Amino acid sequence: MLNFTRPNDEKSTKAMHGLYRALASNMVKGVSEGFKTVQEVIGVGYKVQANGNVMEMDLGYSHKIFFELAPEIKVETVTEKGKNPVITMTCCDKQILGQAAAKIRSLRKPEPYKGKGIRFQGEEIRKKAGKAAAK
Repeated sequence: MLNFTRPNDEKSTKAMHGLYRALASNMVKGVSEGFKTVQEVIGVGYKVQANGNVMEMDLGYSHKIFFELAPEIKVETVTEKGKNPVITMTCCDKQILGQAAAKIRSLRKPEPYKGKGIRFQGEEIRKKAGKAAAK
């Protein structure tokens, strides 16, 4: 059992109290259950492969992108015929996992016209009408 108490009720003390409580809670949850993120790669010709902790990605650029993950992160990629490739990452540290997932997403953000790119599973992308819809 881990209890956090604060010496007074100042605003900054309350903020730090909540921060440290959440950090300790995430550490306990990470060790007992672990954290997991799932990302989808959407686009014609977009491919993802994992070789150990190095991911090889074809994202429509003129070159392949090699992305090295932290040693704590375990990555698994699934590519089924007729479906979008899926990246599943698991780790005990929520901060490292979230930072890696955000960095991978930033390599090809989902664009608002066709929806191509890397997105988190279940993420809703607001689509825009194209130039033809203006007429």
